[in-house]
Amino acid sequence: MVFSTGTERMAKDMTTKAAQKTDLKKVRNIGFIAHIDAGKTTVTERVLFFTGETYKIGNIDDGTTVMDFMSLERERGITIGSAATNAQWAGHQVNIIDTPGHVDFTAEVERSLRVLDGGVVVLESVSGVQPQSETVWRQADTYKVPRLIFVNKMDRLGADFDYAVSTVHDRLGANAVPIQMPMGAESDFHGLIDLVDQKAYVYETPEAVEHSLVDIPHEYADSAEAARQHLIEKVAETDETLMEKFFEEEEITKEEIKLALRKAVINLDIFPVCVGSALRHRGVHPLLDAVIDYLPSPMDVEDISGVDPADEDKKLIRKPSADEPLSALAFKVVTDPHVGRLVYLRVYSGTLEAGTNIYNSAARSRERVGRLMVMHADSREEKQSAGPGEIVAAIGLKDTVTGQTLCPQDNQISLEQISFPEPVLSVAVEPKTRTDQEKMSTALVRLADEDPTLTVSSDEESGQVILAGMGELHLDVIVERMRREFNVDATVGAPRVAYRETVTQPATAQGKLVRQTGGHGQYGDCTLRLEPAGPGEGLLFESEITGSTLPREYFRPIEQGFREAAQSGVIAGYPVVDMKAVLVDGSHHDVDSSEMAFKVAASMAFKSAMQKGKPALLEPIMKIEVVTPSEFLGDVLGDLNSRRAQVQNMEARGEAQVINAFIPLAETFQYATHVRSITTGRASFAMELDHYSAVPKNVAEKVTGN
Repeated sequence: MVFSTGTERMAKDMTTKAAQKTDLKKVRNIGFIAHIDAGKTTVTERVLFFTGETYKIGNIDDGTTVMDFMSLERERGITIGSAATNAQWAGHQVNIIDTPGHVDFTAEVERSLRVLDGGVVVLESVSGVQPQSETVWRQADTYKVPRLIFVNKMDRLGADFDYAVSTVHDRLGANAVPIQMPMGAESDFHGLIDLVDQKAYVYETPEAVEHSLVDIPHEYADSAEAARQHLIEKVAETDETLMEKFFEEEEITKEEIKLALRKAVINLDIFPVCVGSALRHRGVHPLLDAVIDYLPSPMDVEDISGVDPADEDKKLIRKPSADEPLSALAFKVVTDPHVGRLVYLRVYSGTLEAGTNIYNSAARSRERVGRLMVMHADSREEKQSAGPGEIVAAIGLKDTVTGQTLCPQDNQISLEQISFPEPVLSVAVEPKTRTDQEKMSTALVRLADEDPTLTVSSDEESGQVILAGMGELHLDVIVERMRREFNVDATVGAPRVAYRETVTQPATAQGKLVRQTGGHGQYGDCTLRLEPAGPGEGLLFESEITGSTLPREYFRPIEQGFREAAQSGVIAGYPVVDMKAVLVDGSHHDVDSSEMAFKVAASMAFKSAMQKGKPALLEPIMKIEVVTPSEFLGDVLGDLNSRRAQVQNMEARGEAQVINAFIPLAETFQYATHVRSITTGRASFAMELDHYSAVPKNVAEKVTGN
């Protein structure tokens, strides 16, 4: 076994572990996902402690957490990169990924959800569903991930369990059903009631780490019975047998409830709600029990599907069985200071063995798996093989990057890629010395390899290196990691917004390439109509002509030419979005036509039609939620209005006021510092990209310099 220094970890007998064949029904691959500061990492730390994976409880404020192991994470008290670990509970293996909550690191959540079978959404008891909670919920919906909800921080001032549950219904439109209810709230929160088992978990002193399991106290009997009836009613709605029993007022056993509830959770019909306070150790045991009882094993989720790399129209299915051909998805790359490049893999089918050769179907290259590791945050445990449902890290994969599939060369499959959002902000970085310049190139190659939302390019005019990312914090962290991990001193320019371009009216143009030389010439001719598309639709392409007008083999090169040309618009060279290109006409030459000629012709048609289509500059618009004490409401609103914000609504939340608004990204630089100064540090805010919108004329003139 290899352990990194300073990490406490109980050694396990590897030979025994290797001899045991994992029972897939007793595996849970889960992730903790939530808004920033809801308490995900604290929940994970308590889980590791109570499952015996750590000797002492890690604390975010003290910088002693296992899962936030980067020095930057410990200093800032936030999660930056997702961390993987595993634990044993009730005879089950629980593989856990703790994800970041900050919107700038949303890609970490995206790639984690792609490979997880279930999720625990942590909500804060005072605020309930917050903006980033909505984002991670939508991401989980995309990947059809069954979820439990954990209402955390019930000991906080203003904690309100019923309000938090109601926000799930109102803001997410999800069928959240409590399977536990709190006993007390705020400083009086002293335990919880399990509505299925009809038992109470009581913490007898404020410092109690362990609970007593008792019958439901008399004063909670009526409210617990009402909540249990509500639970049974909701579960019965998803199960015909239980529905009949419910209407005939027959006794429904807890085993029947658990079985039907598990099925409803896996089918995404019900999202059970648990309750607790992770910081004070409350509710972690019943949460773990709920993970085992209700979240799916790799056997319960749909078989993974992919396509044949040689024929993308041919769909392939892989079952979670060791007898199937190997299929594994790379979902994360990290550079470890002790062992070098680690590629995190989720094995879906077959067996992956250390020391063997495999095939990367996306890069079309052979790779050698040197060693396999089970990760425990930043410590490692070596293993010889990994089967279906397992999450491991491989050493030795040189070309594999995030989103690529590993499989046998004689039985290839390509699993669905992971999609990442486009960067919205960029900064220019310049190394301070010539030595720094060489080190910076190495650092940026490695960081871009790890982070799919970081793009590195160079400005042709100034020669500067441009880093583009998801926000100020994201780029701050990248620059700080360059300094700490790679010893690079760099000067950072002011942030620049990643604008976009589009057309505002339909326009048609012809692109024609005719080059006659001595031998084969070049001939490509196509006519494109560009039309505005809806916000967030990206680039669309379709054809109105048939193969008799133009051979179908040229349709794809025309689309490629259009998409490549759309990387640079006609106003200021920004990428083009929210636009549809329609192929309306074309002609070819039997001898001189080629795919390259049609790509060039499509690019010419695009540029010409874009000029005619009244092109417009778009800017990223952020959705912002500001929570401020009532006495500062006027100042905060005035400041938002001066930043071109459009206030959507306001609501009272306890003693505070919550403002929801849309604000241009260009107006948000240094907003964190400013809002703290005008509210004496008492306001907080959360922001995420919502859509792109046309830039006002005066701003467009500044951007384009016209």
